[in-house]
Amino acid sequence: MLKNGTGNVTSRRRITHQYGRRESLRRLATPVALIWATGALSGCAAGAGLPPLPPARADLYRLGAGDEVRVIVFGQKQLTTTYRIGAAGMIDLPLAGPVRAAGRTTAELARAVAARLSTRGILVHPSVSVEIRHYRQIYVLGEVNKPGAYAFRPGMTVLTAVSLAGGFTYRALQSRVGVIRIADGNSREYRAPPDALLAPGDTVQVFQRHF
Repeated sequence: MLKNGTGNVTSRRRITHQYGRRESLRRLATPVALIWATGALSGCAAGAGLPPLPPARADLYRLGAGDEVRVIVFGQKQLTTTYRIGAAGMIDLPLAGPVRAAGRTTAELARAVAARLSTRGILVHPSVSVEIRHYRQIYVLGEVNKPGAYAFRPGMTVLTAVSLAGGFTYRALQSRVGVIRIADGNSREYRAPPDALLAPGDTVQVFQRHF
Protein backbone atom coordinates (compact mmCIF):
# COMPACT_ATOMS: atom_id res chain seq x y z
CA MET A 1 0.00 0.00 0.00
CA LEU A 2 1.23 3.52 -0.85
CA LYS A 3 1.87 5.68 2.17
CA ASN A 4 1.04 9.07 0.64
CA GLY A 5 -2.37 10.72 0.56
CA THR A 6 -3.08 9.49 -2.96
CA GLY A 7 -2.52 5.92 -1.85
CA ASN A 8 -5.04 6.24 0.95
CA VAL A 9 -7.64 7.63 -1.43
CA THR A 10 -6.97 4.82 -3.89
CA SER A 11 -7.41 2.19 -1.17
CA ARG A 12 -10.66 3.71 0.00
CA ARG A 13 -11.98 3.75 -3.56
CA ARG A 14 -11.03 0.08 -4.03
CA ILE A 15 -12.81 -0.93 -0.80
CA THR A 16 -15.87 1.11 -1.74
CA HIS A 17 -15.94 -0.47 -5.20
CA GLN A 18 -15.68 -4.02 -3.76
CA TYR A 19 -18.44 -3.32 -1.21
CA GLY A 20 -20.67 -1.90 -3.91
CA ARG A 21 -20.11 -4.94 -6.09
CA ARG A 22 -20.99 -7.33 -3.27
CA GLU A 23 -24.09 -5.29 -2.48
CA SER A 24 -25.17 -5.39 -6.15
CA LEU A 25 -24.71 -9.17 -6.25
CA ARG A 26 -26.70 -9.51 -3.03
CA ARG A 27 -29.55 -7.43 -4.43
CA LEU A 28 -29.53 -9.46 -7.63
CA ALA A 29 -29.52 -12.76 -5.75
CA THR A 30 -32.56 -11.83 -3.65
CA PRO A 31 -35.14 -11.66 -6.46
CA VAL A 32 -33.59 -14.71 -8.14
CA ALA A 33 -34.03 -16.69 -4.92
CA LEU A 34 -37.60 -15.43 -4.59
CA ILE A 35 -38.40 -16.40 -8.18
CA TRP A 36 -36.92 -19.88 -7.62
CA ALA A 37 -38.83 -20.35 -4.37
CA THR A 38 -42.08 -19.16 -5.94
CA GLY A 39 -41.62 -21.51 -8.87
CA ALA A 40 -40.86 -24.42 -6.60
CA LEU A 41 -43.90 -23.71 -4.44
CA SER A 42 -46.23 -23.26 -7.39
CA GLY A 43 -45.02 -26.54 -8.87
CA CYS A 44 -45.91 -28.53 -5.75
CA ALA A 45 -48.82 -26.39 -4.54
CA ALA A 46 -52.37 -27.69 -4.40
CA GLY A 47 -51.38 -31.31 -4.92
CA ALA A 48 -49.55 -30.84 -8.22
CA GLY A 49 -46.57 -32.84 -6.99
CA LEU A 50 -48.58 -35.80 -5.69
CA PRO A 51 -48.64 -39.13 -7.55
CA PRO A 52 -51.85 -39.95 -9.47
CA LEU A 53 -54.54 -41.91 -7.66
CA PRO A 54 -54.44 -45.62 -8.64
CA PRO A 55 -57.72 -47.11 -9.84
CA ALA A 56 -59.97 -48.65 -7.20
CA ARG A 57 -60.70 -52.34 -7.93
CA ALA A 58 -63.74 -53.86 -6.27
CA ASP A 59 -62.39 -57.41 -6.73
CA LEU A 60 -59.29 -56.56 -4.69
CA TYR A 61 -61.06 -54.57 -2.00
CA ARG A 62 -59.76 -55.28 1.46
CA LEU A 63 -61.98 -54.87 4.47
CA GLY A 64 -61.33 -52.30 7.15
CA ALA A 65 -62.65 -50.96 10.44
CA GLY A 66 -66.19 -49.64 9.99
CA ASP A 67 -67.21 -52.04 7.22
CA GLU A 68 -70.33 -54.10 7.97
CA VAL A 69 -70.25 -57.70 6.74
CA ARG A 70 -72.66 -60.59 6.82
CA VAL A 71 -71.04 -63.96 7.54
CA ILE A 72 -73.18 -66.77 6.15
CA VAL A 73 -72.55 -70.29 7.44
CA PHE A 74 -74.64 -72.55 5.20
CA GLY A 75 -77.05 -74.77 7.09
CA GLN A 76 -76.29 -72.99 10.38
CA LYS A 77 -78.70 -70.09 10.93
CA GLN A 78 -77.50 -69.54 14.49
CA LEU A 79 -73.98 -68.88 13.16
CA THR A 80 -75.09 -66.61 10.30
CA THR A 81 -74.69 -63.08 11.65
CA THR A 82 -73.98 -59.49 10.58
CA TYR A 83 -70.90 -57.86 12.08
CA ARG A 84 -69.38 -54.39 12.04
CA ILE A 85 -65.60 -54.61 11.97
CA GLY A 86 -64.25 -52.93 15.08
CA ALA A 87 -61.43 -50.44 15.47
CA ALA A 88 -59.03 -53.32 16.15
CA GLY A 89 -60.02 -54.91 12.82
CA MET A 90 -61.75 -57.93 14.34
CA ILE A 91 -65.16 -59.61 14.31
CA ASP A 92 -66.26 -61.73 17.26
CA LEU A 93 -67.82 -65.04 16.23
CA PRO A 94 -70.20 -66.76 18.63
CA LEU A 95 -68.50 -69.80 20.19
CA ALA A 96 -65.45 -69.39 17.93
CA GLY A 97 -64.13 -66.06 19.24
CA PRO A 98 -62.43 -63.14 17.46
CA VAL A 99 -61.24 -63.39 13.86
CA ARG A 100 -59.24 -60.72 12.05
CA ALA A 101 -61.22 -59.16 9.21
CA ALA A 102 -59.32 -55.95 8.39
CA GLY A 103 -56.87 -56.30 5.53
CA ARG A 104 -58.63 -59.35 4.09
CA THR A 105 -60.89 -59.75 1.08
CA THR A 106 -64.34 -61.22 1.64
CA ALA A 107 -63.12 -64.56 0.26
CA GLU A 108 -60.12 -64.57 2.61
CA LEU A 109 -62.33 -63.77 5.58
CA ALA A 110 -64.72 -66.58 4.64
CA ARG A 111 -61.82 -69.05 4.61
CA ALA A 112 -60.55 -67.73 7.96
CA VAL A 113 -63.98 -68.13 9.56
CA ALA A 114 -64.35 -71.66 8.17
CA ALA A 115 -60.90 -72.59 9.50
CA ARG A 116 -61.75 -71.22 12.95
CA LEU A 117 -65.05 -73.12 13.11
CA SER A 118 -63.25 -76.30 12.09
CA THR A 119 -60.27 -76.00 14.46
CA ARG A 120 -62.57 -75.22 17.39
CA GLY A 121 -64.52 -78.40 16.63
CA ILE A 122 -67.78 -76.52 16.07
CA LEU A 123 -68.31 -77.82 12.51
CA VAL A 124 -66.49 -80.55 10.60
CA HIS A 125 -66.66 -79.15 7.07
CA PRO A 126 -68.15 -75.64 7.31
CA SER A 127 -69.20 -73.81 4.14
CA VAL A 128 -68.89 -70.07 4.65
CA SER A 129 -69.38 -66.97 2.52
CA VAL A 130 -69.03 -63.27 3.37
CA GLU A 131 -70.79 -60.32 1.78
CA ILE A 132 -70.44 -56.61 2.44
CA ARG A 133 -73.62 -55.01 3.74
CA HIS A 134 -72.34 -51.48 4.30
CA TYR A 135 -68.99 -49.92 3.49
CA ARG A 136 -67.01 -47.71 5.84
CA GLN A 137 -67.45 -43.99 5.41
CA ILE A 138 -65.43 -41.59 3.31
CA TYR A 139 -64.39 -38.13 4.47
CA VAL A 140 -64.56 -34.88 2.50
CA LEU A 141 -62.51 -31.99 3.86
CA GLY A 142 -61.20 -28.62 2.76
CA GLU A 143 -62.97 -26.21 0.45
CA VAL A 144 -66.46 -27.72 0.51
CA ASN A 145 -69.57 -26.27 2.10
CA LYS A 146 -70.30 -29.20 4.44
CA PRO A 147 -67.08 -31.06 5.31
CA GLY A 148 -67.54 -34.33 7.17
CA ALA A 149 -68.08 -38.09 6.90
CA TYR A 150 -70.39 -39.59 4.27
CA ALA A 151 -71.61 -43.06 3.39
CA PHE A 152 -69.71 -44.72 0.57
CA ARG A 153 -71.54 -46.17 -2.41
CA PRO A 154 -69.95 -48.34 -5.13
CA GLY A 155 -69.15 -46.25 -8.20
CA MET A 156 -68.72 -43.05 -6.18
CA THR A 157 -66.47 -40.45 -7.79
CA VAL A 158 -64.69 -37.43 -6.34
CA LEU A 159 -67.38 -35.17 -7.78
CA THR A 160 -70.14 -37.29 -6.21
CA ALA A 161 -68.44 -37.02 -2.82
CA VAL A 162 -68.05 -33.27 -3.17
CA SER A 163 -71.74 -32.97 -4.09
CA LEU A 164 -72.70 -34.83 -0.92
CA ALA A 165 -70.55 -32.35 0.99
CA GLY A 166 -72.53 -29.40 -0.35
CA GLY A 167 -70.37 -28.66 -3.38
CA PHE A 168 -67.23 -26.58 -3.84
CA THR A 169 -66.75 -23.24 -2.12
CA TYR A 170 -65.85 -20.23 -4.26
CA ARG A 171 -62.23 -20.64 -3.11
CA ALA A 172 -61.94 -24.28 -4.22
CA LEU A 173 -59.56 -25.62 -6.84
CA GLN A 174 -61.91 -27.79 -8.88
CA SER A 175 -59.51 -29.37 -11.37
CA ARG A 176 -57.94 -31.82 -8.89
CA VAL A 177 -58.12 -32.88 -5.23
CA GLY A 178 -55.97 -34.78 -2.81
CA VAL A 179 -57.05 -38.28 -1.79
CA ILE A 180 -55.60 -40.09 1.21
CA ARG A 181 -55.98 -43.85 0.85
CA ILE A 182 -55.00 -46.58 3.32
CA ALA A 183 -53.63 -49.78 1.83
CA ASP A 184 -51.90 -52.61 3.68
CA GLY A 185 -51.96 -50.53 6.85
CA ASN A 186 -50.17 -47.59 5.25
CA SER A 187 -51.72 -44.27 4.24
CA ARG A 188 -50.59 -42.36 1.17
CA GLU A 189 -51.76 -39.16 -0.47
CA TYR A 190 -52.50 -38.89 -4.19
CA ARG A 191 -53.90 -36.34 -6.61
CA ALA A 192 -57.13 -37.12 -8.44
CA PRO A 193 -59.36 -35.50 -11.09
CA PRO A 194 -63.08 -34.96 -10.39
CA ASP A 195 -64.12 -38.15 -12.23
CA ALA A 196 -61.76 -40.47 -10.30
CA LEU A 197 -63.39 -43.43 -8.54
CA LEU A 198 -63.10 -43.50 -4.75
CA ALA A 199 -62.70 -46.46 -2.41
CA PRO A 200 -64.26 -46.94 1.05
CA GLY A 201 -62.31 -45.13 3.75
CA ASP A 202 -60.80 -42.55 1.38
CA THR A 203 -60.32 -38.99 2.59
CA VAL A 204 -60.87 -36.29 -0.05
CA GLN A 205 -59.05 -33.00 0.50
CA VAL A 206 -60.32 -30.12 -1.67
CA PHE A 207 -57.55 -27.58 -2.13
CA GLN A 208 -57.84 -23.80 -2.08
CA ARG A 209 -57.00 -22.20 -5.41
CA HIS A 210 -54.61 -19.30 -5.77
CA PHE A 211 -56.35 -16.19 -7.02
